[in-house]
Amino acid sequence: MGREKKNSIRSRAVNFLLVISLPALLLIFWEIGVRNGSINGNVIPAPSKLFDTFIELIKKGKLQEGLLISFQRVIQGFLIASVAGVTLGFLMGIFASFNRMLSSLVNILRPIPVVALIPILIIILGVGESANVSIIVVGALWPILLNTTAGVMSTDRKLLELAYVYRLGKPKQYFKIILPSALYSILTGLRLGVSGAWMSVVAAEMIGATSGIGYLIMFSKSLAQAANMYVLVLVVGIIGYLIDKLLLMLQNRISKRFVAGRG
Repeated sequence: MGREKKNSIRSRAVNFLLVISLPALLLIFWEIGVRNGSINGNVIPAPSKLFDTFIELIKKGKLQEGLLISFQRVIQGFLIASVAGVTLGFLMGIFASFNRMLSSLVNILRPIPVVALIPILIIILGVGESANVSIIVVGALWPILLNTTAGVMSTDRKLLELAYVYRLGKPKQYFKIILPSALYSILTGLRLGVSGAWMSVVAAEMIGATSGIGYLIMFSKSLAQAANMYVLVLVVGIIGYLIDKLLLMLQNRISKRFVAGRG
């Protein structure tokens, strides 16, 4: 057991080093390039400058304020998209006629980039929270809907036939057989939906908002504050990465607990 524990710790340490090695090397060469003049520091500020700017944004409270507003919008849009996506996905997975009725519309709307819909939604809903939240809903909806549909449709037909033999009612079939079978796919869709919502809120705020992290990026661009702009973009990427990792851990934990509970 002691040897296995040591191997596990060593494996985690090696994985951690592999994960951080490339970003660390990139930062080192980036800093060296700016200092020796091979990279224009006015256009691409050095990592040390970005770190100082990051601390300054935190001290002034601008970063926290922008993130708080963006998170509020993401939560609102994601909740709406989750309810709509899981409900419609369930119906499309269970009822073939409903699937045929909606599939063409879904296949037409899904490939449209969220950015292309922003001007349309602003015209319809005006510049404000309604348009911003609607854009987030669209960005989060499709992965939730499609993964839920796929999960429901992948339910083992033998289990459904067995439920029919034992005259199990439809509600019990949905909650005892179909929902558990589709759970992992639904959780995957929700995880991807959060990522879509986070990307969408930044795009929406860059075009049609006067607050939030996306607005701060465009505001920094208009004032030629390159360091602020780079810091904010990096923060968006890091937060998106952390959200995905956190939700992946939660998804695996829920799935393992569910499987253990069934077993």
